[in-house]
Amino acid sequence: MSFFNEIPEMGRESLRDLKKGIDLNFKEFSRSYGDGIENFFDPLLMFLVWLEKLLVNSPWPLVILVLAGLAWIGSRNLKLVAGTIVSFMVIGYFGMWEDTMSTIAIISVATLVCIVVGIPLGILMSRSRKIEAGITPILDVMQTVPSFVYLIPIIMLLGIGKVPGLIAVCIYAIPPIVRLTNLGIREVDKECLEAVDSFGATSWQRLTRVQMPLALPTIFAGVNQTIMMALAMVVIASMIGVKGLGVPVLRAVSNQYLALGMLNGLAIVALAIIFDRVSQQYGKRLQKHREGRNL
Repeated sequence: MSFFNEIPEMGRESLRDLKKGIDLNFKEFSRSYGDGIENFFDPLLMFLVWLEKLLVNSPWPLVILVLAGLAWIGSRNLKLVAGTIVSFMVIGYFGMWEDTMSTIAIISVATLVCIVVGIPLGILMSRSRKIEAGITPILDVMQTVPSFVYLIPIIMLLGIGKVPGLIAVCIYAIPPIVRLTNLGIREVDKECLEAVDSFGATSWQRLTRVQMPLALPTIFAGVNQTIMMALAMVVIASMIGVKGLGVPVLRAVSNQYLALGMLNGLAIVALAIIFDRVSQQYGKRLQKHREGRNL
C-alpha cells in the first residue's frame, strides 16, 4: 500500500548528477558558441544604440512633433494626438524624458524584430497543419514559462546588457503576432481564394494580393498585443542591464521609494495607453477599409 501512497522519486544523487550534467553541458556550449552568438546580434545592438542615441539627443520639441505625427497617421484622432503631446510634456517635466526615450527605443526594436520573425512564422503555420502543430507548443512554452527562467540561459550565453534584454522581451512578446497572423490568414474567405485560383494566380500572388491584405486587421491586432507585452517586460529587462523606465521602478522597489515607483510606473502606463489606442484605431481603420472593399 505504501507504493500507492508515496510517488516514486529519483534518488538525490542521480538528480544532482542530472542537474550537474545539464549545467556543465550548457556552460561548455556557452564557452564554445557564446562569442559567435554575440557577434551575430552585433548589427541589432548597433541599430538599438543608434536609435536610442537619436531619440535621447534630438531636441525634445522635434521628438514630440514626430510622435504626435505618428499618432495622427495611426489614429486620425485629434484628442489622441493632444493626449500624446501632453503626456510626453508631463513625462519630460518630471525628469523622465531620457528613460522614456530609451524605453521607446527598445520597444520599437523589439516590435520590429517580432514582426520580421513572427509574420513569416505565422504564414508557415497557416500553410501546414504539421508546422502549426510543431510551433504551437513552443509558443505555449514561451507564454507560460516565467521570464526569470529563460533569463538564466540568455545571461549565461550573452551576459548582461541590451541584447540579452532585447531577446528576453522578444521571447515574451512574439507569440501573439505569430498566432494572430496564422489566424488571420486561415480566416480569409474560401470563396475569395477559389476566385483567385480560378484566374490562375500563383501561391505568392495569392498570399501577397489576397490573403495578407484581407488578414491585415487581425495581424495588426497581433502587433498591438506584441507592443503591450513588450512594455510589460520593461521592468524585467532592466534587471539585466537595459536602460529605461524599468530601472527607476526597480530601484524604487529595492529601496521602497513610493513616489519614484509611481511616477515611472505611470509613465509606462501612459506609453501603453498611447501605443494601444493608436494601434487599435489603425486596426479599426483597416477593418473598415476591408469591409468597404468587400461591399
